[in-house]
Amino acid sequence: MSTYFNNFPKTLYRFGDETTSVRFQDISAYVEIFDAIKDNSSAYTYYYVQDRERPDQVSFKLYGTTDYYWTFFAINDNIREQGWPLSNRELYNKALKDYPNTVIVTRDLLASVFKIGQTIQGLTSGATATVAHRYIELGHFVITNVVGTFLTGETLVSTNSTGVVENITIHSIVDEYLSPHHYEDADGIHIDFDPTVGPGALFTEKTHLDRYNEVNDALKQIRVLKTNVITQVYDAFNDALRS
Repeated sequence: MSTYFNNFPKTLYRFGDETTSVRFQDISAYVEIFDAIKDNSSAYTYYYVQDRERPDQVSFKLYGTTDYYWTFFAINDNIREQGWPLSNRELYNKALKDYPNTVIVTRDLLASVFKIGQTIQGLTSGATATVAHRYIELGHFVITNVVGTFLTGETLVSTNSTGVVENITIHSIVDEYLSPHHYEDADGIHIDFDPTVGPGALFTEKTHLDRYNEVNDALKQIRVLKTNVITQVYDAFNDALRS
C-alpha cells in the first residue's frame, strides 16, 4: 500500500526534535485531476463497504489489485476527512469508550438542583455517585464514581453548597452510550419537549450509539472509479506528480 507516495516530489523536512533536515515525500502535493472526476458521474459508480472491509480489500475486489485503495479517499471527501468506516465491533467499542458512564433520567426539574460536582445518594439503595454532566432539556444527568446500585423509582438526595438538601425521583437508569442524544419527529427533525412530561410516543429517541451508527453508515456508501477508467486515472495522477 506504500506505492501511493512513490511519485510524490521530495522536499526538505525536519522530523520532531531533529536538527538536520532530510529529503522526504511532500505529502501535501495536490493534483487537480480528482476535482474534475468528482463532477463526472460517468467515471464512477457506487459501492457499499461491508463490515470489516479494508480499503486494500475493496481495491482488490473491484480491480484485482490493492494499488488503487487510495483513490477511494481521493474522490470521497467524507472518508478523507472523517476516516474509513469502522467495523460494527469498533463502532460499539468507540461509543462505549466515549460514553462510559451511567445516566439517570428524572421527570423532576433539574434547572436549580443536582449541580455538577454534587454527591447524590439513593434513599432506598444507599448507592452514591457524583454528578458529572447535566442535560436539563432532556431531563437527565450523567453520574460517575458510582458505589452501589441505584433503583428505578427511588428518591435521590443531595446537599448543595449552601447546605440545602435537594431531592428528585429516578424515572429510569441507562448506560450513557445508550442514553438519548436527542429526539426526532417523523420527519427526522430534532425536537424539544417538556422534560417533566417526557418526549411521548410520537417522537423517536436517538441514542449516542444510534448517532454513531448513522454517521458510520453514511461513510460506507462511497464512490469508486469504474474499471474502464481506473488505470487511465491512476497513470494521469502519477504523471502529474512527476511533472
